[in-house]
Amino acid sequence: MDMKRRQFLRTSLAGLGSAAVAGAPLSKVRAEEAAKAPKNPFSTDPCATVQLTPEVKTSRIGFGTGMIGHNRSSTLTRMDRKKATELILYGYERGIRYFDCADLYGTHQLVTETLAAAGIARDAFQIGTKIWPHNGGIPEKERPRADVVVKRFLQETKSDYLDLVQIHCMMTPNWNEQYAQYMEDLEALKKEGLIRAHGISSHSNAATKKAIELDWTDAIHVRMNTSGARMEGTFEENVALVNAAAEKGIGIICMKVVGEGTMKKIEDRQRSVDAITRLSAVDTMIVGFNEKHEIDEFIDNVSATLKAMEAEQAAAKA
Repeated sequence: MDMKRRQFLRTSLAGLGSAAVAGAPLSKVRAEEAAKAPKNPFSTDPCATVQLTPEVKTSRIGFGTGMIGHNRSSTLTRMDRKKATELILYGYERGIRYFDCADLYGTHQLVTETLAAAGIARDAFQIGTKIWPHNGGIPEKERPRADVVVKRFLQETKSDYLDLVQIHCMMTPNWNEQYAQYMEDLEALKKEGLIRAHGISSHSNAATKKAIELDWTDAIHVRMNTSGARMEGTFEENVALVNAAAEKGIGIICMKVVGEGTMKKIEDRQRSVDAITRLSAVDTMIVGFNEKHEIDEFIDNVSATLKAMEAEQAAAKA
């Protein structure tokens, strides 16, 4: 690649307005669309279909497969295989359609083979996954370009496409400079139709702020709950960030909703789920489920909040 083209791409990926749709910056177009009407109409269905990005529709509740994930393993892969497959299928039966995977977790095959074996078509669920760019974490020392990694993901999932691919665990405010090549590759893969959307999973508010600035960002994983567990900043500070992202039409996936299992009291979990369910800026909530009753509880908590919101709306109109 010649230097002039590389400089142009790096400048555009830094959010300086070169990405355009019909002559306008992508962020402006998305913001105008987001302002026209609610992105996701109100529904009391806890697993209602939501528009995560313009290219991806999925369920309001997602299944996180990376609890205590490291070195291509997680709680889900380490448990008895029969229990893991039954848990995945139970989530699907209850209405969950988004399955959050990553190279770090080693869950690509487990999820897709389980659903395929049950006769569930690939287009009946959505796979989000993440590229691990850091030292350690996965067995190999090498960190190939994103196009190489994503093509491996496609083989592992036996898929023609992936719904969402993100750069995993971004923490610095200049991650876009560090991983400009990944961003460029993911954009090219999106144009090829091999992925439908791209973004980051954020592990710092500085990284989230940078993602919001960039026209490149389709979706962000953010950490948020009302107990402050496994997250940065206050709940209110994080609400302001996700609202800013939503105003630009960026999809929001909320993780650590129940503090990655650290909230031992049911009332604490209920309080957090209630607060996040009420945020129109949050599209999908993902949780690392280890038991069927955890799926039931989370769905019941979301359902209770939605019914309360419906009653509140009716009372306001009366």
